[in-house]
Amino acid sequence: MEKFDCIVIGAGNGGLVSALTLQKKGKKVLILEKGLAPGGLATSFRRGRFEFDVRTHELCGYGGVGNNGEIDSLFERLGIDSKIEMMQAQETFHVIDKLTKDEYTMPVGVDHFIEKMEEYVPGSRDAMTTFFGLCEDIKDALSYLHSEKGTIDEKDLYQKFPNFVQLAPYKVDAVLEKIKMPKKAIEILSTYWVYFGSAIDDVSFVHYASIVYSYVLYGPAIPKYTSHELSRALENEFKSAGGTIYYLSEVEKIDVEDGEVTGVQTKDQTFATSHVIANLSPKVVYGKMIQKENVPVENCQLENERILGAREITVYLGLNASLEDIGLHHSTYFLSNNLNSKVEYKKMQEVFHGNVVGFVPNVINAKASPDGTCILTLTSLIFGDGFDKLVSKENYFDVKEQFGDYLIRCFEETTGISIRKYIEEIEIATPLTFARYTGHPSGAIYGYMAKGYDNLLPRIFSEEEETRIKGLRFCGGFGSRLSDFSSTYLNGEDVAMKTLGE
Repeated sequence: MEKFDCIVIGAGNGGLVSALTLQKKGKKVLILEKGLAPGGLATSFRRGRFEFDVRTHELCGYGGVGNNGEIDSLFERLGIDSKIEMMQAQETFHVIDKLTKDEYTMPVGVDHFIEKMEEYVPGSRDAMTTFFGLCEDIKDALSYLHSEKGTIDEKDLYQKFPNFVQLAPYKVDAVLEKIKMPKKAIEILSTYWVYFGSAIDDVSFVHYASIVYSYVLYGPAIPKYTSHELSRALENEFKSAGGTIYYLSEVEKIDVEDGEVTGVQTKDQTFATSHVIANLSPKVVYGKMIQKENVPVENCQLENERILGAREITVYLGLNASLEDIGLHHSTYFLSNNLNSKVEYKKMQEVFHGNVVGFVPNVINAKASPDGTCILTLTSLIFGDGFDKLVSKENYFDVKEQFGDYLIRCFEETTGISIRKYIEEIEIATPLTFARYTGHPSGAIYGYMAKGYDNLLPRIFSEEEETRIKGLRFCGGFGSRLSDFSSTYLNGEDVAMKTLGE
C-alpha cells in the first residue's frame, strides 16, 4: 500500500484548498475524486455556444488589487492569486417586492449602501451605521477565532471583542430591532437571507453580519472564465507542489481501527493514511463508508438531529440577444413574494412558491457569452421534502419542464422583461440532478439548516468535540463555516491547519 500523510475525499472547493494547504506545508497528500474534473459544484458545462456556471454565482470577500479581502488573502497564501482573473460587480443586489411592486437597488461600499438605504427609508442612517460598526467588530473577532486554530483564550476574547461576546447568542431579527432599525430597512437588508437558508429569526447575527459585511464592503465577484477557472488553478497548483489526484476514484470505505483512521479503499486500490479530510456529507461518510461498529453513537445521534438545508431548482438560459435588447440591467435579481423573511421562509416549503433569484453574469463580465447574447440563470430554493413528494419515476421529466416554464413565467411577470422568445439553449437542474452529481442526501447543497445548534458559533466551538474518530475531519458546505462558496474555501484552510496540528 502506498502511504499518504493525508487523503482528501472529494475535489470540491473545500477539499482542493485543504489538500493544497497541506501539500504546501510539506505533507504528502492524495485527492480521490469520483468525477472527471475538479471543483464539485464550482465547475461549468456547455450547451451549444454557451458555457454555464453550475452553481457559483458570486463570491464575497474578494476585494481586488489594493483592497484585499479574506478570499484575496487566501488565494495569495495558496499561490493562485496571479493565475486567475476575477471581475467585480458594481451593485450588491436588485430586489423586487411582489407584494408592493416596490424595487430597490443596493450599491457596493458601506457608505454608499447606507446612503442608498437612507434614500429608500428616511431615518435609517443611524441604525445602518451602527449595524456596519457591529459587523466590523464581528469580522475582527472571527479572524481572531480562526487564527487561534482551536486554542481560544476566553478571557482574551472577552477583553478584545466585547461586542462579539455580547451579540453571540442572538439572532438577526433581535439585534436589528434592538438597534432600532426601521422595519422597511430590515426587510431590504435581509433580502440576502435566502443564501443562508434560514429566516432571520433563525440565523445567528454573528454569521449573518460577517457575510453581509464582506458582501457589501467588497461587492460580489465572479471568475472571468467561470468557477472552473478557480478549480483548475487550485488543481494545477496542487499538482505543481507534488500532490497526487486520481479522478474516477470513488471511495468505498474508510478504514478505522480502535477509533483511529488507518486507510482508504476504492474499488481497485487501498491507501494507508492516518488522516482523512472528507469534502462530503457526514451522513454519507458515516452511513456508507465506515463500518457501523466503528461509528460513534454520538455522531449518529447528531446526524439524525440535524436538518438538511435547502434543495435547489435552477434553469440555465442561453439567450440570443444582448442585455440592452432584452432589458436586463442588473447582475442579481431577488424576486420575493414578501420581504418579511419569516413569511417567505414558510411559503418556500412549498414547491411552486414564486421566490426566484436571477443571475446575469454578462452585467459583470461582458464576455460571459458570445457577442450579441447573454446568460440568465433562474434559481428557486425549496425547504423541506416537497419535491420528493411531488416527483415520481414516471412524471420526473414532465415536472422538470413545468418547473422551467414556471420560473421563466415568474421572472417575466415580476420584472416585466420578456425572455422566452430569446431562448436558444435551456437546461434544468433539480434536487435529483444535484444529488446525483454531488452525492449529497436529497440534493441538499446548502449543508445543514443554519439554525439552533447548527448556527456558526456552535459549529465552530463544538468542532473538536465532534471529531470523535481520530484523524477524520470534514470540510466544505457541511463544515463548521457553513455553506456559502466563500466560506467553503476558508473552511478548507481551517481544517487543513487543524489536521497539520495533529
